[in-house]
Amino acid sequence: MAVGRVSGVAVAGIYACVPAQVVDNASMTALASPAELQKVIKGIGIERRRVVSEGQCTSDLAQVAAEQLLADLGWPSESVNLIVFVSQTGDYRLPATACVLQERLGLSKGCAAFDLNLGCSGYVYGLWVASQLLNSLGGARALLLVGDTSTSLLAPEDRSVQFLFGDAATATALERRSDAGETTFVLGTDGSGASHLIVPGGGARNKLDNQSLSRQPGRDGHPRAAVNLFMDGPQVFNFTLREVPGLISALLAEAKWSMEQVDKFVFHQANGYLLDYLRKRTKIPAEQMVLALKDYGNTSSASIPLAIADRLAGDFAAGPTRLLLAGFGVGWSWAAAAITIAQGTPTRVIEAPPSAVPRVA
Repeated sequence: MAVGRVSGVAVAGIYACVPAQVVDNASMTALASPAELQKVIKGIGIERRRVVSEGQCTSDLAQVAAEQLLADLGWPSESVNLIVFVSQTGDYRLPATACVLQERLGLSKGCAAFDLNLGCSGYVYGLWVASQLLNSLGGARALLLVGDTSTSLLAPEDRSVQFLFGDAATATALERRSDAGETTFVLGTDGSGASHLIVPGGGARNKLDNQSLSRQPGRDGHPRAAVNLFMDGPQVFNFTLREVPGLISALLAEAKWSMEQVDKFVFHQANGYLLDYLRKRTKIPAEQMVLALKDYGNTSSASIPLAIADRLAGDFAAGPTRLLLAGFGVGWSWAAAAITIAQGTPTRVIEAPPSAVPRVA
């Protein structure tokens, strides 16, 4: 596994933005009976999800989170030197959504901006990349904007994914500080698993055509089109148990932390059954595991910062907090970070009404 270390860069705030529209999994009687729904909800640990309205994009949610975070921190727009936008649901094939957000946020033309196309591991990768670049640029401040509107990729009748995914975007403010400690990263990739979690149509490999939009039963029997998300649940489960326990052990060793020194473990919020199995496998005490998926579902790249924003404000207010972050999934790709968040670091979850949209270029 690749190991990275960054010193002198602190997290100054983590804000999340979720759509106003709430979908209760118990109401989805077109896909299952009430008894079946209760069984599904208990297994995946997801009772409700936030879903974007028509025309609402990941960038719209990210803009709300970023604007409020900048305002609350009192950061002038010209003080931000870098934007990294991490998502698999960008506004356009081109240009990069980070460029669009630079203009919408009123940031300086001297701001570097680019996209990273990553999902479940994307937040940790984004932290690593943005922190390294902030040091090398000689700038003082960066915005890491991370999120996905995965529900836009789902086939309406695909029971394998419809109960799992929600939408969200997040903004993390990063700042160079002489008193910031070291953050340790461990990262890895196994592209042989790419076909197990994929949207196969609509890209350069399988170009968009009329057939791409036609929903047909897949190899698992669920109807979907080539432009819809396919997920092989058992393969995801096997991959997670094969790679993630070793990822956690490797990170603790590299950071020279014991399990007891970690205040909270924040993993990608995939589903409740998987996280509980993984927690027991890695011997993490239940009170140290942060879970927020009950109210939001699996929000892909946004799930780690959304869980932090939703659950850890009290911890951050009480004192410095040692976090072990771990993202894993689509790719296959995985990444973990050992990071200390300073006392008083602000967090917040904001609801974006449907009217906070759409901006058409």
